Amino acid sequence: MTRLKTVLRTSLTAAACFAVLGACTTTNPYTGEEQTRKSVKYGSIGAVVCGLIGATESSKRARNAAAGCGAIGAGVGAYMDHQESELRQELQGTGVGVERVGDQIKLIMPGNITFNTNEYSIRSEFYSVLDSVAKVLAKYEDTRMRIAGFTDSTGADDYNLRLSRDRARSVADYLSGRGVAAQRLVPEGFGEAYPVASNDSTAGRAQNRRVELTIDAVQQG
Repeated sequence: MTRLKTVLRTSLTAAACFAVLGACTTTNPYTGEEQTRKSVKYGSIGAVVCGLIGATESSKRARNAAAGCGAIGAGVGAYMDHQESELRQELQGTGVGVERVGDQIKLIMPGNITFNTNEYSIRSEFYSVLDSVAKVLAKYEDTRMRIAGFTDSTGADDYNLRLSRDRARSVADYLSGRGVAAQRLVPEGFGEAYPVASNDSTAGRAQNRRVELTIDAVQQG
């Protein structure tokens, strides 16, 4: 009886949200007003369903269902908005850059804070940062991550390519060891290709030695 009351109460609350959301015009700080309107339009339907799930399921299943409802009800953009917000909060002050490009989220990790020179073993002081990334990825299961390693132009091409691949795999292995499904992680190495700064200066080379993590939403069929 108690559970039934909870379900009914949640359903009524969600229904009320359905009515209110139709009039919302809040501007989304990341993707703009047009996407926000779509999120409101479709998210209200998801609110009813997710409210019922949250009232009846176990905490673990409710959490996973809520993430799924976020992708279905509010659209991919809103789903990535929430993930971006949590990543920014978790990674604040770590030196990791968080960049939003459409429905992708990029995390840019400078090599000098991630690896020692000419090594691919992750520095122990960086474990906590990757732990934070794994924490958010585990919550948003409808995403996958491409892990790309880059180097500066110093050294032989084949050595740089191998080093960048090894560094990308190190990050993938660490995240997998922290509960992120291995099939969601795609490590790649590009060596000295795609520099973001000039290799003619020390500062520029430091920027080019990096690992980029690109998070994409998995489109549901």
